[in-house]
Amino acid sequence: MARKEVVVEEVQKLMDNSQNIRNVAIVAHVDHGKTTLTDSLVARAGLISKQLAGEQRVMDFDEQEAARGITIKSANISLGFKYEGQDYLINLIDTPGHVDFGFHVVRAMRAVDGVCLVIDAVEGVMPQTETNLRQALKERAKPVVFINKIDRLINELKLDSAQMQEKFIKVITHVNKIIEQNAPEDKKNEWRIGVEKGNVAFGTAFNKWALSITSMKKFNITFKELYERCRAEEHAYLVEKSPLDEVLLEMVIKHLPSPKIAQPYRTPVLWKNGDLESPEGKSMLGCDSNGNVVGVVFGVVYDEHAGEVAVTRLFSGKVEKGQELYIASLKKKAKIQQVGVFMGPDRVPAERITAGNIGAIVGLKDVYVGETVSTNELEPFEQIKHYSEPVITKSIEVKEQKDLPKLIEALRGISKEDPTIKVSLNQNTGEHLVSGNGELHLEIIEYKIKVEKKIPIITSPPIVLYQETIKGSGGPVEGKSPNKHNRLKFTAEKLNPEILKALNEGIIGEGKPKAKETYEKLVELGMERDEARKIYDIYHGNIIVNATKGIQYLNEVEELIVQGFREAMDQGPMTKEKVTGVLIKLYDATLHEDNIHRGPAQMIPTAKRPIYAAMMQGGVALLEPKQKVLINTLGEYAGDVINMTNGRRGTLEGMEQEGENAVIITVLPVAEMFGFANDLRGVTQGRAIWYQEYAGYHQVPNELFSKIVKQIRERKGERPDPPDISFFLD
Repeated sequence: MARKEVVVEEVQKLMDNSQNIRNVAIVAHVDHGKTTLTDSLVARAGLISKQLAGEQRVMDFDEQEAARGITIKSANISLGFKYEGQDYLINLIDTPGHVDFGFHVVRAMRAVDGVCLVIDAVEGVMPQTETNLRQALKERAKPVVFINKIDRLINELKLDSAQMQEKFIKVITHVNKIIEQNAPEDKKNEWRIGVEKGNVAFGTAFNKWALSITSMKKFNITFKELYERCRAEEHAYLVEKSPLDEVLLEMVIKHLPSPKIAQPYRTPVLWKNGDLESPEGKSMLGCDSNGNVVGVVFGVVYDEHAGEVAVTRLFSGKVEKGQELYIASLKKKAKIQQVGVFMGPDRVPAERITAGNIGAIVGLKDVYVGETVSTNELEPFEQIKHYSEPVITKSIEVKEQKDLPKLIEALRGISKEDPTIKVSLNQNTGEHLVSGNGELHLEIIEYKIKVEKKIPIITSPPIVLYQETIKGSGGPVEGKSPNKHNRLKFTAEKLNPEILKALNEGIIGEGKPKAKETYEKLVELGMERDEARKIYDIYHGNIIVNATKGIQYLNEVEELIVQGFREAMDQGPMTKEKVTGVLIKLYDATLHEDNIHRGPAQMIPTAKRPIYAAMMQGGVALLEPKQKVLINTLGEYAGDVINMTNGRRGTLEGMEQEGENAVIITVLPVAEMFGFANDLRGVTQGRAIWYQEYAGYHQVPNELFSKIVKQIRERKGERPDPPDISFFLD
């Protein structure tokens, strides 16, 4: 531990020179070699021996990570380096590649100014590679590329140097296509990658050598020599001649920006509604440590001794123990008890964190991922939007009632660390329902509760989460309050797909729009200007608009109408699943003059029931989650694989044959994915690798609609047959 404390002292000294800081995430598809690559930089900084680099996987310190051989959560480390006579600080985040843990990558992008994209030379650009790169570009993080495992091209696939270079060109072209589509207009050319630019390196993280155009000149080594030495398996010679850590360090320092360079173009995108002319705005644009504090929490770690630890990227000012910070969502201040720096598994206390750096803050209770913290009250940062949604649920209950408080506390801690986990209580059964991104995601949660927290629990088999939407338009439908003194009339219709897309991507935030830009964006996407100005609420991909004119007392019940709308959107009329893609309009209202007759018990059902009836009139459709599955197998098994996926309601999207290998891309409903791995092993005799990524929600086929509705209702303890419109109008 003493060595780490000495390192923190060094890090502390380096924090103040923002020109020589690099905030970098290592990102890739699963098993492409991120953690192995990170080891070389950790060894270079003197925290592990160079001999162990590549094998120690120092950033996979979680027991489950070590057991499964994959990265499950992001890990932060701050490393000091001397390069060409200057001192540099690299705040490094090693991120997961598995699709179930993609949310860790999304939030890491908010904290960094650049990414090192690792790509397996044999597999090339895979689904998660594309997703991660798009997310990086959306958050304005500049990429460099490391093409890994090139020894496999030489020693396993026996490619000659010309064939290898063809492989590299294919990878580079694919990456540049994504950059062209997603990079900011004024950065497209600068951010394009190319061997001649020096922002691409290739090598082998496991064997610890690499090559780039710079290292070829610097170490006087040619690609031909590298090829021959690798073929002869003379890895030690190549490590001495062109070491990976040197090549990687040069690429990160020379080709990725410092916070001083990145914050002027990142701040306007990440702080869209903020005033750039304000003292805080100017301080963020200049990465000024002497300004007021502005930071964004991109991770929450639950520590049983310290409580919640906010992992924070500071854009302005400096934070120290004893200081008070304003927490945007709570609208109150909290006192900092301790600040620190992450060293992989350890959080080491530090004196302060300054602008442009990443650190840990203890004392900010009840913060969430994406939270804005600042000296004074100010406009928060844009929400961190996760590109996938929970698609699968398990019910969890304690074996013994005395453990219930411990389970509630454990779930609270887990959902703080991982905001994509949704926890709810089934009021009928008392079970906790935990929803996640996939089977592995829920397995890890289960492990944490059972093994790490030592709570004996019983879990159900996984259940798929569906969503409800509307097919056409319904209404106007009038609802009367239980006391018959108030009436509300609503229509329901399908939300414009362009607007729904903007809501899902986080381009338009939730709640009642405040900024003029939000109205303008909605109008640009096809909404009537009058409607855009009279939005009551935006919630879970649904919008409610006040389309009435001059109704007395309406402003006094607005909050209750919004609450009724939200309750209706949380549990739809058909299956009590979440609703999405619906536009509700309040068409007319008659309200009692005395507010005692229009309290919550009167107004909430008066809003909720006619909304349900209008949706039923418009025709309710059910949406199911799907996943895009990429299967790599031998060509001889391709037919059997396609038959097997077709039998699971798969939609074939494409197939490529390369030599004796076949790559099959298909889209499958999550409901049909259970037992998929065993069936795939069966039809390919175990000779297949497969990857999946979230492919959104799609309408359930008409012929399965009634059957699935019945199953969901029975599972929830409801009558099998759904209610008709009259049920909501009585």
